[in-house]
Amino acid sequence: MATKKSSAEKRYAQSEVRRLHNKAIKSECRTCARQFVEAVQKKDADLAQEKFRTLVSKLDSARSKGVLTRNAVSRKKSRMAKLYNVSFGAVAAAK
Repeated sequence: MATKKSSAEKRYAQSEVRRLHNKAIKSECRTCARQFVEAVQKKDADLAQEKFRTLVSKLDSARSKGVLTRNAVSRKKSRMAKLYNVSFGAVAAAK
């Protein structure tokens, strides 16, 4: 006969699954941020804009899933937008 799992063991297993899921989502966000920064450093405005859209989407998704807090997402989006505008502000205004 199978032995029953204690509630503590079940809770631990659930938290482990959640931890790994959250870790994967945070890793995706960091990867997108790194790709965006690399595009900015290469002075590629079109690629940077595309990467920025992807990053914002990933951050908003992480926020809706409760992986990141509202303020953390807002702060990251703000800093990345500021980086984009400082780097390509004159280019965007000329277009």
